Amino acid sequence: MAFSSNTGKGIGGSFPPMSEINVTPFVDVMLVLLVIFMVTAPMMVQGLQVQLPETKSEPVANAEGKLVLTLMRDHRVLIGDIEVPLAKLKDLLANNAKVKADKEVLLKADAHLSYGFVMKVMAMAKDGGAENIGMITEPEHEG
Repeated sequence: MAFSSNTGKGIGGSFPPMSEINVTPFVDVMLVLLVIFMVTAPMMVQGLQVQLPETKSEPVANAEGKLVLTLMRDHRVLIGDIEVPLAKLKDLLANNAKVKADKEVLLKADAHLSYGFVMKVMAMAKDGGAENIGMITEPEHEG
């Protein structure tokens, strides 16, 4: 029994249209993209290098959505992830909607900063409308 490659069409004949979609190439591409994202996603996590002081204290309730002031070791000040000049901090806080609504600011200061600099920023936050200033710290490690 021999099979013929001729399907009954002539030399110039056309093939009937396929009614199914071949999803194998689509699945292959999606799996490759999934692997790429799984490998690169952990590398995209960025954070500010701030060494927080360690304390024995309870965690701040509902820290999400609060305005966070970050004080870097080199005396840079950030509101959220945006660096701001120290001279304009009071005005920026006074015009910030979160500060106007909550009257609360969380302070994330490097452990190696001087007490005077941290107090200066806290005073500027108070002048900018913050009535409550919380401090973000690391839990103290035992041992």
